[in-house]
Amino acid sequence: MEFFSRFKSAAKAAYNAFSNKDPTQYLNYETGFGNSYYGMSRRLSYSNEKSIMAPIINQIGVDASEIPLHHVLIDNDMYQDILDTDLNYCLSVQANKDQTATEFLRDLYTSILDEGAAAIVITDADGNPYTSDSYKITALRVAKILNWYPDYVRVRVYNDNKGIQEEIVVPKAFTPIIENPFYSVMNSENSTLRRLIRKLNLLDSVDEASSSGKLDLIVQLPYTIRTESRRKEAEQRRNDIERQLIGSRYGIAYADATERITQLNRPVENSLLSQVEYLTKSFYSQLGISEKVFNGEAGDLEMTNYYSRTVEPLVKAVVNKMDVSFISSNSRTRGQAIAFFRDPFKLLPITSMADAADKFTRNEILSSNEIRSLIGYRPDDDPRSDELRNKNLNPDSGSVATPDEIDDSDDYDDFNI
Repeated sequence: MEFFSRFKSAAKAAYNAFSNKDPTQYLNYETGFGNSYYGMSRRLSYSNEKSIMAPIINQIGVDASEIPLHHVLIDNDMYQDILDTDLNYCLSVQANKDQTATEFLRDLYTSILDEGAAAIVITDADGNPYTSDSYKITALRVAKILNWYPDYVRVRVYNDNKGIQEEIVVPKAFTPIIENPFYSVMNSENSTLRRLIRKLNLLDSVDEASSSGKLDLIVQLPYTIRTESRRKEAEQRRNDIERQLIGSRYGIAYADATERITQLNRPVENSLLSQVEYLTKSFYSQLGISEKVFNGEAGDLEMTNYYSRTVEPLVKAVVNKMDVSFISSNSRTRGQAIAFFRDPFKLLPITSMADAADKFTRNEILSSNEIRSLIGYRPDDDPRSDELRNKNLNPDSGSVATPDEIDDSDDYDDFNI
């Protein structure tokens, strides 16, 4: 009887989204605004979406969002531990009901690069940030800045309770406002990117004109056109050739033996292409990246330079603004801060991984289990795998064990000659 009662209670607690559904059960309350378009999604501005900037913004945003942020405890600028707080949960696990921490960071970085500046709005907290000095942040959203005021900003942010974008005014005191570190290169009106986009638009217009349906023909008639009657005759001849070409199935027309036809739709040489190539190289160099980073051909030094000069300055700008707005002066004196951690082994080729692991363990920087977790292996059960020690040293004397110090007498007891 106890077994059947437990089975009945388990069956009663089970849930399936597609079984035993009442079609009218959700009509008894307001479900909120509904739309086939995902209102929270953010699109790039028109000038960047249709240009070379779209894949660059997306790639940098994806790479930067892979660097985790944490609410940590520090001592004398030395990292001590990760704090188990609601803010750390937002930064490392889930930022709001719709976005994970990685999605939130990718949205933030792409918005900063696209618009030149973006804001992080506290949408949910257990206390009122306007009246309380101590409160727990439970949800964050990326907002577009519309207007700037001395102490406030007007932003457009997604309201997850209504399912629409709303305009609100928030104070700068607890709203991190992050500016693009590469604003003069990417967002300024006279930046290298804007010049490159203008040149690309000109090049597109030239290509469109050269590939249009015009034939660009000059018909030389066998007589001079000086009088009005000759001009009318020439105009009639031109219209006649046009009608022949339009009415012909294969676009064929005939001309008199004395008439001479010259075609002009040949490519005209200009310096646009060379200017585009020069501005493209200048843009990549000013961002601290190379084209090989985006086509997958970059080496270790190029990728390290890309992360050091492009990705990390963007992440550091976000961390600094979060540290100022989210961490109070009282919490800062107790050692709390926002920090980011980049995996140094991420760009290391597999051929160099063993050598790096040996150097880190030999110099007592990482334990064996920490190395195993970095390469995706589960921790070893041996307690010595968690110790910071050089395994190449003799544990008794503290020196390197030599072959002469190894006692092999037991192996030769039965083979004395």
